[in-house]
Amino acid sequence: MPQGLSRRWLLASLATSACVPGATGFAQGAATRPLSLESLPPGSRLESLGGLVIDDQAMGFGGLSALHIDRELRLTAVSDVAHWLTARLVLQQGRLTGLAELRTGPLRDGAGRPLPRGYGGDSESLARLPDGTWLVGFERWHRIRAFRTIDSPGTFVEAPPGLELAPGNGGLESLAVLADGRWLAIAELLQPRQQPLLRRAWIGGPGRWLPFAYQPRDGFEPADAAPLPDGGALVLERSFSIFAGFGGRLVRLSAAQLQGVSEGAVLQGEEILRLAAPVPRDNFEGVTVFRAGGRTMVALVSDDNENMLQRTMLLLFALADD
Repeated sequence: MPQGLSRRWLLASLATSACVPGATGFAQGAATRPLSLESLPPGSRLESLGGLVIDDQAMGFGGLSALHIDRELRLTAVSDVAHWLTARLVLQQGRLTGLAELRTGPLRDGAGRPLPRGYGGDSESLARLPDGTWLVGFERWHRIRAFRTIDSPGTFVEAPPGLELAPGNGGLESLAVLADGRWLAIAELLQPRQQPLLRRAWIGGPGRWLPFAYQPRDGFEPADAAPLPDGGALVLERSFSIFAGFGGRLVRLSAAQLQGVSEGAVLQGEEILRLAAPVPRDNFEGVTVFRAGGRTMVALVSDDNENMLQRTMLLLFALADD
């Protein structure tokens, strides 16, 4: 949930701002329902390939906050209630039509015990190493854990220096493994000293973290990041206000920006998609990039906060300038 908002205020706002145009009812026993998404806002650098609304009851939980999709269309996601989800995308004529082979389970601590909801289990970001190991970033108790398989016990990973200073609900929402093997981490609400418009960020990895700053658009906060095949990255930014509800945008950091970043640098991305009408508005928190059918695909997932007035949505796009 966005920082500093009471559930009462959130419900009041969402009653008027959250909507899912084009969605139909769930068929009996179905885990998803189709979401019509034929056009995008002007200036978009993406092509819509459809979307789904995912049934929380089929998953057994909600709150999906990060996802990863591979070349075989296998989806892995984590929830901020300490659970994971795996599935396979179903595409028909290049468009997203459903999910198959749905599996879920709890994230585990170092002893193999299920993590509890709340302070110890607020998983917010997800990335994958070349050897298949999963990295999961947590907030409240700010840390990164490594999972050999998504249902394995989590092991210690050296977190970026200073991450422990982040606000409880403003930690490591963005974590990505770049094409060159370096890790990219961005804190949602941790500001460099006396620079309230910037967010602390790091690149490198354990033993070689390099601090820099990320500049979101005014009124937006970084919510997730994903690597691009060319060495760049996408950053998902989110906004929220009582009167306007949720908003968002997707920006691109170029390979040159990330290759040339130095300690103390400030990076700002180029907007390629605004999450505004006709795109359904909700709390989009996860982004992933993968190659399929010779194209670079981008998927977004929304965190419904397990709130009956929100939806868990999965949107699929292709980079139009790929």
